[in-house]
Amino acid sequence: MHTRVFREFETICRERAAGGDVLEIGAMPTDDSLLCMDVLSAARRKVGVNLAGGGRYKDFEILQANANDLQCFDDASFDTVLSNAVLEHDAYFWLTLSEIRRVTRPGGLIAIGVPGYGKLPWRRLRRFWGSWAPSTVTLQLHGFPGDFYRFSEQAVREVFLEGLERTEVRTVLVPPRLIGVGVKC
Repeated sequence: MHTRVFREFETICRERAAGGDVLEIGAMPTDDSLLCMDVLSAARRKVGVNLAGGGRYKDFEILQANANDLQCFDDASFDTVLSNAVLEHDAYFWLTLSEIRRVTRPGGLIAIGVPGYGKLPWRRLRRFWGSWAPSTVTLQLHGFPGDFYRFSEQAVREVFLEGLERTEVRTVLVPPRLIGVGVKC
């Protein structure tokens, strides 16, 4: 994960008082895991899910699970649910979004990062392309296990954050990484 994306998640979690019981969709047993953020050091419980397998890393457990069906968790199990660089690899991402909403407690924080596309700082980029741009710059394909989607800010706002309160979409880097944030009603 790019350090600027990690820092933005940490800023969001600090500003939004993330903590309690925390779930990371797509957690990895590395220091890049969002569960390793300093702001979550006092979390009551930290758990991750990943298709690749389970295990322990530092102060959290990773369960082998498909985020399309998180039957290993009851409804309203988590105060904070985080995901980064996962939904573009999920052929049925809308099922994962539904499960994220289901396992988040009312008042809980949801933060989701995905590769995006959108308006770019053309003044800075003009020196490379002249007065025109051939297309929108996007993150290169990177299959884990597949690579299916890139998302617009509108998709993050209207699909990912649908039904949530206090929503916002932040853009980090070029090509853009979009981070959608909201609170479950």
